[in-house]
Amino acid sequence: MTAFMRRYVRWVDAVNYRLGRIVMYGIFAMVGVLLWSSISKTFFLPSLWTLEIAQFAMVAYYVLGGPYSIQMGSNVRMDLFYGEWSDQRKAQVDAITVLLLIFYLGVLLYGGLGSTAYSLGYWGDAPVSYFTGLVTGSEEIGRLERSPTAWRPFLWPIKAIMCIGVFLMLLQSISELFKDIAKIKGIDL
Repeated sequence: MTAFMRRYVRWVDAVNYRLGRIVMYGIFAMVGVLLWSSISKTFFLPSLWTLEIAQFAMVAYYVLGGPYSIQMGSNVRMDLFYGEWSDQRKAQVDAITVLLLIFYLGVLLYGGLGSTAYSLGYWGDAPVSYFTGLVTGSEEIGRLERSPTAWRPFLWPIKAIMCIGVFLMLLQSISELFKDIAKIKGIDL
């Protein structure tokens, strides 16, 4: 079991570390869009797309950076008691809380898949089978959902990015659970 855990942790941590380091520079794209928005509103005709692109960029930045944040331990903790505990005790408490996080992310991923399927024109209540059907060719894309704003972009790309980010956070949470289990048992991963 530890060989599998070791490979899993190494692979997931490497993927999320690299992705997090790349996504980290997305803040500059968002700043550029907001700068253009300010300039165009001041000197030219205002652009319709800037606010929504900045929102989409922020969602991608936040959701795709989430696994990196979990990996680096930069999430917010209540340090009233935690800081005084031994590493063994911290790992025990972290293992329990990460199980709750895994459950939450699983529910969030299922809802995100349903929302993404809806944005691709699926009206049913089985989003996982819809995506399986898209891959096998038994399902097809319907009427694509658009934003109700004046610019009216398609919503499926950002919903797909959110699902990918939540899935990567789920994988990273499982990696953190494996690390906690190894720490409890005194095994080095």
